[in-house]
Amino acid sequence: MIREKIRELVENSCKNLFSDKAFRIKIDITRTSQKEHGDYTANVRGLAVEEQAKIVNYIKKLPDFKGYFSDVKFENPIFINFFLSANCLQDNLKEILKQKNKFGNLKIGKNKKINVEFVSANPTGPLTLGNGRGGFCGDVLTSILNKSGFKAKREYYVNDTGEQIRKLGHSVIGDDQAVYKGEYINELKEKIKGSDPERVGKKAAKMILNSELLGKEWGIKKTIKEMGIEFDAWFSEESLYKNKEVDKVLDYLKNKGLTFEREGALWFKSTQFGDDKDRVLVKSSNEKTYIASDIAYLKNKFERNFEKLIFFWGADHHGYINRIKSAAEALGYKKEQVEIIIMQMVSIIWSGQNLRMSKREGVYKTLQELIEGLGPDVVRFFFLTRNPSSQLIFDFDLAKEKSEKNPVYYIQYAHARICSIIKKIKTSAFAKASTGKQNLKLLIHPSELELIKELIRFPEIVEDIAKNYQIQRIPQHASDLAAAFHKFYKDCRVISKDKELTRARLSLVLATKIVLKNSLDLMGISAPEEM
Repeated sequence: MIREKIRELVENSCKNLFSDKAFRIKIDITRTSQKEHGDYTANVRGLAVEEQAKIVNYIKKLPDFKGYFSDVKFENPIFINFFLSANCLQDNLKEILKQKNKFGNLKIGKNKKINVEFVSANPTGPLTLGNGRGGFCGDVLTSILNKSGFKAKREYYVNDTGEQIRKLGHSVIGDDQAVYKGEYINELKEKIKGSDPERVGKKAAKMILNSELLGKEWGIKKTIKEMGIEFDAWFSEESLYKNKEVDKVLDYLKNKGLTFEREGALWFKSTQFGDDKDRVLVKSSNEKTYIASDIAYLKNKFERNFEKLIFFWGADHHGYINRIKSAAEALGYKKEQVEIIIMQMVSIIWSGQNLRMSKREGVYKTLQELIEGLGPDVVRFFFLTRNPSSQLIFDFDLAKEKSEKNPVYYIQYAHARICSIIKKIKTSAFAKASTGKQNLKLLIHPSELELIKELIRFPEIVEDIAKNYQIQRIPQHASDLAAAFHKFYKDCRVISKDKELTRARLSLVLATKIVLKNSLDLMGISAPEEM
């Protein structure tokens, strides 16, 4: 990657020029937003201004300077700006054509095993928009981690026992402790008879999970399939009790001296690991709490040799972060091995109105309804466009637009336009262009070079997301790439009487197709050939 090449040049320059200070020098490489500041900028901290100016002069004298850059400028007080050469861009274009769908594959993960748990909604009702946000983000992050060289697995934790299941049972029975409402509850009442809330609740939860109800939008696994998600594991909370894993983890904590008894209850000394208060593991009624099974579940995951655990949780679970990290440390692992991504609330504008949603009140638009109304591609893209930590307003009216106003339509149209160009080219010309052996030195138009710059950013975007989990960067890059392609298409005639230029531009078109398709694949969005 160009960014890593710049880092290497700056680091080596610092070591050669200021060996006694190299240990305290910090370097950040970022892509610039303004052309006058170049394509990349290096922020070098720990050196005086005159010392940073020396770095620029040193780099300009290096043998491979001209192979990568047209210029390097020092901008007082802390920035070194790098301007990529046309030659560098043309060479990188060849690499894209060579690597094809492997372009953007990285090895930074070193086959490290990661468990990504997402959705994990209680099987007490249909999946909501909030569940969808975590679902799409978790699915895409897993794909990006795998492209980066990790071995990431998708997991759904099924809360099929405990208080919420009993509440579902009461709702189906229809007694004075009923909590959930809606048409699906009415259907469950017709299908399940009984007076034991736990037994009724478990049977109802199984039907909801396995999509055994007539209302197709009420089934979790059916909706998951419609979302285009394939989980590697559906893990049952109840299995932790059946296999005595909860009892075993309680014994483990007791033997480590990490529990105490008070008022007939068993407590976990979670404050010993940074939690704000100690947590009840077993109530005075002898009923085990959610934190007890959560700790057992953590232990189970680590014993399956996962080195890192990533959780996507709703905004209402923010208070659980410290207790789950404390539990990991109590089990002998590092808090850093547990990463929790909090998904903020989703609201929807439907026919100009902001809908209020509540599963308990039976007032909601299900995720299934949204997918059926817009298609999975559009729903996926819109859910991915905002940082998970920001609230998301889903504009249904915009999402159903089939015009440039709709970003996913705009991106898919770019891919369809590329396919249309390819269809016009003879097979022999296509084969030659796909090798990158054309005279790419002819690609010097500003719109051509700007398009290549967007193409070569793709591996950097993949790397950044694999490190900081900012999933919204992949749809943003796809939008930027589509915009750069549409501008190139407007400014540069691809098929012309100039055969050499036509072949060179066709190579650029093919490279754009590769990167755009790779990006759409990571997002789980289709790449149509016609629109």
